[in-house]
Amino acid sequence: MPATFISEPITPDASFDPLAMARGEPGLPGKFRWRSRDWIVAEVLETSKEYGDCKHGSGERYVRRHCFRLRTSDGHVMRVYFQRSFGRSRAAARWWLQSIEEPDCSAPLDIGAREKNRAA
Repeated sequence: MPATFISEPITPDASFDPLAMARGEPGLPGKFRWRSRDWIVAEVLETSKEYGDCKHGSGERYVRRHCFRLRTSDGHVMRVYFQRSFGRSRAAARWWLQSIEEPDCSAPLDIGAREKNRAA
C-alpha cells in the first residue's frame, strides 16, 4: 500500500523508551493518541535522523528530527518523528505523524488479532 501523507501532531503516552533517553535521544512512546484513537507501537522497523546547519554560520550541524518507521499492533505502518526544539520559536507539538500505510491484508495477523477473530 502507498503511504498517505498526514503531517499532524500526536500525543504520546507517558511510557517512553528509557534506553534511548539515556543515549540523549527521544524515547519513542509505546502508545500515542492521534485523531481521538490510541495507537500501540508493536515494532520499530527503522530509525533515522535529519540534520540541519547551524543558523549562526558556525558550520556545525545539529540533529533536527529523530524519525521512526514503526508498525502498530493492528498492522498499520507509520512514520513518526520527534521535532527537536531550537531557537526562540519552540514548537508546542514535539511528536508528529508524518505518514501512514494501511495494513497488508495478506500478512499474518498477530496472535491477539487471531484470538479476536476466532471469538467473533
